[in-house]
Amino acid sequence: MSANPNDYRYFLSYSGVKLPLRLVSPLAATELENRNTFFRAKFDDADRLISCEKIVYGEVELSHLYEYRADGVLARARIGMGDDEPTEVVFDENGAPVRR
Repeated sequence: MSANPNDYRYFLSYSGVKLPLRLVSPLAATELENRNTFFRAKFDDADRLISCEKIVYGEVELSHLYEYRADGVLARARIGMGDDEPTEVVFDENGAPVRR
């Protein structure tokens, strides 16, 4: 992930429970100064969410990294919560989570 702040898009929250997260309520970078909680995200050239971090009081509380198949279907998600070991979820060719 690049440290260039121009690569990020910012959001107030997300909706739904399926992955990838559906980020809602876009924020301009200028709106972050007095905000305690927001989501910082990067998208690929096809405008698919590839990384997302929930920022709380300047610290990353939650992170999601996504990989997609060539056809655009979600293939893998890596979810981290604070200092806990990340969880990896693998998806089948239809985008459904594979049970392990």
